[in-house]
Amino acid sequence: MTLNEVRENNSGCRQLIVSGATGFIGQHLIPLLLAENYEVVAIARDEQKARAFDWYDKLRFISLDFHQDKLDFQPEPGASLIHLAWQGLPNYKSLFHLEENLPKNYDFIKQLVKAGVSNVLVTGTCFEYGFQYGPIAATATPMPANPYALAKDNLRQYLGYLQAEFSFRLQWARLFYMYGKGQNPKSILAQLDTAIANGDSVFNMSGGEQLRDYLPVEAVAQQLLDILKSKQAGAFNVCSGEAISIRRLVEERIKERGASIHLNLGYYPYPDYEPMAFWGINNKEIK
Repeated sequence: MTLNEVRENNSGCRQLIVSGATGFIGQHLIPLLLAENYEVVAIARDEQKARAFDWYDKLRFISLDFHQDKLDFQPEPGASLIHLAWQGLPNYKSLFHLEENLPKNYDFIKQLVKAGVSNVLVTGTCFEYGFQYGPIAATATPMPANPYALAKDNLRQYLGYLQAEFSFRLQWARLFYMYGKGQNPKSILAQLDTAIANGDSVFNMSGGEQLRDYLPVEAVAQQLLDILKSKQAGAFNVCSGEAISIRRLVEERIKERGASIHLNLGYYPYPDYEPMAFWGINNKEIK
């Protein structure tokens, strides 16, 4: 029996490997996976960080930096992978994404596919759409305009070619914007929360007229689970499907926090690596 035939015969396998398990999304996704009775194998670089989560004792944890070492693990035939890991953010313009992240991430995924993984869900980015304006469907042609986006789009294409050699389902989930517990301290709402906590009277920001698509990270995790369970292949948007201005987003957080802080609009220039107005179109067929 060939490896591809073994994959088909084990399509009901419940083993699920999650890379980047302790990251912003991973820490919220893993409890959902455990609640669905998946046999989770969590992979991350920092085991000490992992031990702080309630789910640590409910799964198998592998401490690994796959940029440095090979994974010493044999997945069950027909296992699935949710690949969240990606280093070097939010420095979107760094060549590190093309020169280091792209080959290392491809090699890691390829190793698991060769070993028997039959379903691969990878988180991409809305930046793959480049400077396209307005509502964007997952069927839109990628037009990456920075190294991070280009590396992600190239990884998707590499994995597409890998499917000619190995039989596996590829689910490509393009993330839009998100917020919540564990977010990068450099993100705008995290910076605002810090300013409020510090008692600052002024919060410096851009003009705030950009239109973006934001979700709480818990909803992002749920959408990823929904995509996984759908068993549908292809590209998907992980988004709210609604546009909100950055200014309104910030003002709503200030109101929610009951804070009094002046917005110094226009202090920073608008980012030059993303369009002024874009948001996702939902994957309404995913149930």
